[in-house]
Amino acid sequence: MKKIAIITARGGSKRIPHKNMLPFLGKPIIAYSIEAALSSGEFDEVMVSTDDENIAKIAKEYGASVPFMRSERTANDFASTADVLFEVLDEYEKRGEHFDVLCCIYPTAVFITDKKIKEAMGKLVNSDFDTLLPVVKFSYPVQRSLVKNGEGLEFKYPEYIDARSQDLEPHFHDAGQFYIMKTEDFKRNKEIMKGKIMPYELPEMEVQDIDTMSDWHIAEIKFQAMKGEN
Repeated sequence: MKKIAIITARGGSKRIPHKNMLPFLGKPIIAYSIEAALSSGEFDEVMVSTDDENIAKIAKEYGASVPFMRSERTANDFASTADVLFEVLDEYEKRGEHFDVLCCIYPTAVFITDKKIKEAMGKLVNSDFDTLLPVVKFSYPVQRSLVKNGEGLEFKYPEYIDARSQDLEPHFHDAGQFYIMKTEDFKRNKEIMKGKIMPYELPEMEVQDIDTMSDWHIAEIKFQAMKGEN
């Protein structure tokens, strides 16, 4: 069974320019994803899909492969992650290489570890699920959410106003770190979050979207806490 890790790192980040190669606690942020993938020992190939020569250089320095650059079609703001993955798989198949399992890793997934990859990979491969999706529980019940109504507020779900928090069904969202998919199932589903999806729950302290510099600093604090540093 052949497996590939695809780290998706385009160069055109708008909210934090050059985000995918900025230093995070001493090294380029993309290095964490590369090192976790390599250290896991799970993959026949760890590659970075990028349109940026500087990102490609950093990726190679940390041991990843960059056998081809991302096309203009998948480097714009409208291309989906699935578009990028299909392009990568197609390019490898043109070279006569087929992978049974693919793991898409985001370049800012600093909380990913080799242990998480190995555990998640084992869960999916030994199951009849198509995809494994890391998720995190919403910290506050979504059934108690409020929406704006003109200049005021109202409950989105008024039927839950008097319900106890502990009695409400927990809801989860994508942790935004990685996805593992059986390749043929991914090709059939044509999307990441489609088909039979296995949840892989992560603690809130090890999940952080990084879209602003405030997010970045929060991620550094969480990361140091995860590593047991002061």
